[in-house]
Parts: sequence; structure tokens; C-alpha cells
Amino acid sequence: MSSTVKGPASYFPSIEKKYGRPVAEWKDLIRTSPLTKHMELVAWLKTEHGLGHGHANALVAHTLAENTAKEG
Repeated sequence: MSSTVKGPASYFPSIEKKYGRPVAEWKDLIRTSPLTKHMELVAWLKTEHGLGHGHANALVAHTLAENTAKEG
């Protein structure tokens, strides 16, 4: 029985296919960036790495949610 992936993670297979880098690598980039605000990170991924808005937003949202869960 397979469950459908929902939310930001649903973008991950197409992100890996389109940009040729694993999601873990994108998350590492986000975590090591000096930027901390969601939209700053989205803009940075778009301008510096050529990601589309939806893909950048999904990666940032998922990564920041993970970071918040670890801190709590």
C-alpha cells in the first residue's frame, strides 16, 4: 500500500530530475546559507541556483520545518 507524498516533499522527485542534484544537497546549501528568512532563501535559490519559485519554496519550507522540529 503506497501513500501519496503530500506537501513540499511532493516536489522532491521533480527537483532532483530537473536540477540534477539530490534534495539532501539542496538542504545542506540552505542550512549553510547565512540567510535565515524563508523568502530570502527562496530568492537566493532562484537567483543563485536557477530554481523555479515553487521548487525553491518547497525546499526552504521543508528544510526550515525540519530545523524547527530538531530545535524543539
